[in-house]
Amino acid sequence: QVQLVESGGGLVQAGDSLRLSCGASGRAFRLYAMGWFRQAPGNEREFVAAITWSSGISFYADSVKGRFTISRDYLKNTVVLQMNTLKPEDTAVYYCVADRDYSGAYYSSDSYDYWGQGTQVTVSS
Repeated sequence: QVQLVESGGGLVQAGDSLRLSCGASGRAFRLYAMGWFRQAPGNEREFVAAITWSSGISFYADSVKGRFTISRDYLKNTVVLQMNTLKPEDTAVYYCVADRDYSGAYYSSDSYDYWGQGTQVTVSS
C-alpha cells in the first residue's frame, strides 16, 4: 500500500509559476515510477508527466513540454512538478500517481496503481 499526498495547488495568473509536490508513504512497497495526470471539467484525465524512480528518466505530454519539469527526490519519496508559464488551459485537478511495476505505457492512467486525491490548479487569464 502506498499513500500519495499532493500539495501546492492554488490560484495563479497566466504566465505565473506553480510548484506541485507529492509525497509517497507506506511500508515495504515497490516504486517504479511516479507522475502526474490532470483532469479539467468535462474532459478525460490526461497525462502530464512521469519519471522513473530509479533512473530519473522523465516523460512529458506535448502540451506541457518545455514549460513543466518533473523531478524526484529519491530518498524522500517525493515527486515535484514545476510548472512555468502557466496558461488558462492548464486549469485542472492535478493527480499524483505511482506505478509499482513497469507497464510500458506511462501515458495511460490504467498503468498506475496508486492515486492521490488531487490538488486544484486554477490559472486565470
